[in-house]
Amino acid sequence: MQEEFYRIRRLPPYVFAEVDKLKAAARAARVDVIDFGMGNPDLATPPHIVDKLTEAVKNPKTHRYSTSRGIPGLRRALSGYYERRFGVSVDPEREAIVTLGSKEGLANLAQAITAPGDTILCPNPSYPIHAFGFMVAGASVRSVPLLPVENFLAEVEKACRYSVPKPTALILNFPSNPTARVVDLDFYGQVVDYARSQGLYILSDLAYSEIYFDGNPPPSILQVPGAKDVAVEFTSVSKTYSMPGWRIGFAVGNRELIAALTRVKSYLDYGAFTPIQVAATAALNGPQDCVAEARAVYKRRRDVLVESFARAGWEIPSPPATMFAWAPIPERFAHMGSVDFAKMLLNEAALAVSPGLGFGEYGDGYVRIALVENEQRIRQAARNLKPVLAR
Repeated sequence: MQEEFYRIRRLPPYVFAEVDKLKAAARAARVDVIDFGMGNPDLATPPHIVDKLTEAVKNPKTHRYSTSRGIPGLRRALSGYYERRFGVSVDPEREAIVTLGSKEGLANLAQAITAPGDTILCPNPSYPIHAFGFMVAGASVRSVPLLPVENFLAEVEKACRYSVPKPTALILNFPSNPTARVVDLDFYGQVVDYARSQGLYILSDLAYSEIYFDGNPPPSILQVPGAKDVAVEFTSVSKTYSMPGWRIGFAVGNRELIAALTRVKSYLDYGAFTPIQVAATAALNGPQDCVAEARAVYKRRRDVLVESFARAGWEIPSPPATMFAWAPIPERFAHMGSVDFAKMLLNEAALAVSPGLGFGEYGDGYVRIALVENEQRIRQAARNLKPVLAR
């Protein structure tokens, strides 16, 4: 028998596994772990969205198979959101599709457009599915260093120049998970111009478009004239409306890419449960004060984290967006690397974080801290940290 299947062999060992195992053991021993590891929103889904789900699920007709590309009302609501938020016109029939979260959408698009041996350009560090979705599909993934972001486009050009075969797609994610970096519309304009000149598709992950704290709201790449010629963009209700377990995401943009994703999904699923799609429609069409309230909560948590951890001896740059802080390992612990440093924090401070190595080799000098604990717990984490950092 074959020892390991082809696609499994392409996946590297899961970097977070060691920390997750220690976290589970600590909880089994009744240790009060303050968990900043997974970006799993702890805020409640707004009541009007839950009420719409409850209303819809009482209708027996909604219990039948749905449609893999999403119900028409939800695609129209998505189109309305893009018009209001970005001033971008989206055809709900040919330029939009509903996915089972943006993660599933990215992975299935990778299956749709990738042949074994294709080259894909992926930022490093980045959210794991950005690279691994294409690895599973058989592509060769070339890392493009993301730190600092000012050099990113030059690195993309270098990667295109020296890659064989020529890259077929470039992945973008701003505001960035894990680095929390943001970019402006001029940046997107330069990337679109370059991609059009190279025949390069752009896959933009905009999952954190509504969680921003400083300056202007993050733009969409589709605001660039001509971007739809080369770009498709993924969004989600998970973080915006605190609906991570509902698994509703979207892809909009280039018609060829949307058609490819639609065709693959038609063979794989019947779409999300219809009442969930109805509730997601209510989220996009309904009052948006809940989004501003969630943003304010994350901003307060960010400020408490930066201030209290600094007093404990750990200077962390203040993230301008997302629900994460990308924290450089303190200099005197830098030799440990992110995995051992994260294990030390768990063992000695009952504090769980994500090692930066899990997001790519260029992230190994950092850990990611998710703002998913309340302000009191964040201050407690700082108190736990202080004696460890002062050793």
